[in-house]
Amino acid sequence: MQGKLKITLVKSHIGKPASHRAVLNGMGLTKRLKTVSLPDTPETRGMINKVKHLVRIEE
Repeated sequence: MQGKLKITLVKSHIGKPASHRAVLNGMGLTKRLKTVSLPDTPETRGMINKVKHLVRIEE
């Protein structure tokens, strides 16, 4: 069984490239300090890796 990851947006997406905004919207992170719970899959890890400077991850 896969674990869950708690991902919190800690920095704003304003002024960031469109690809970063698209990844954040795909994860459901639309506002600063919003937290979502996503499955720990390679796809999710890839999305996190692209915007790791904007989010905080808890396992």
